Amino acid sequence: MLLTNRPTGQLEHANLTVSDPERTSALLQDLLGWHERWRGESAMGGWTIHVGDEMTYLALYTDEVPRGRHAKGVPLNHIGFLVNDLDAAEKVVVEAGLTPFNHADYAPGRRFYFFDWDGIEFEVVSYA
Repeated sequence: MLLTNRPTGQLEHANLTVSDPERTSALLQDLLGWHERWRGESAMGGWTIHVGDEMTYLALYTDEVPRGRHAKGVPLNHIGFLVNDLDAAEKVVVEAGLTPFNHADYAPGRRFYFFDWDGIEFEVVSYA
């Protein structure tokens, strides 16, 4: 069924459990030019850092939040970031001690992937 008055939207945030929110926040700030939006205690235990821009962010939680949800990394496949300079972004990833892989040029852009310290897969793409 084709809806004529469809709502529109965009990604507001993703919530990730990581082993070191400070380290992951620093990487994302260097990689994407983001900033820390908020930090504090989680309502479910542990604490969190929200890192992003004015419209989009990642909530980076410590591993102290009780389970009962999906196991870490399941069912998340990857998170994609759009950057204006893919080569500069790859340099940030390498300098953080991480390994880019699966480089590809495709219409209309270029990309690579990397896993962070917690096994979360990120895709970095540029259409520039």
